[in-house]
Amino acid sequence: MSLTSILSAGAIDSAIKDCSAPDSFCSKKFFQICGLTKKSPQEVKEVFRVLDNDDSGYIEEEELKFFLQRFSSGARVLTEKETKAFLVAADGDSDGKIGVQEFQKLVLS
Repeated sequence: MSLTSILSAGAIDSAIKDCSAPDSFCSKKFFQICGLTKKSPQEVKEVFRVLDNDDSGYIEEEELKFFLQRFSSGARVLTEKETKAFLVAADGDSDGKIGVQEFQKLVLS
């Protein structure tokens, strides 16, 4: 499945452009601009599955680095600072990875 089956390509492009400078990524703002915050919990879960590159059921720190590239192949890699902040924001149980429920909570809250 492609993310453009859930989100518009234009909205994804706008979200990617908004955080094109290093250390400018804010997950909440990104989710709003790309339209993910207006999607159903099921649609957010489907996006999670696309982002979970290794199908482990979690998005780990290594996968977070390439988060933007999952939305657009030409996007930049997140900086270490952005990756750590994203993980802290979403990892409710502090196990070092983001589960689907944690991701849904971050996106939809």
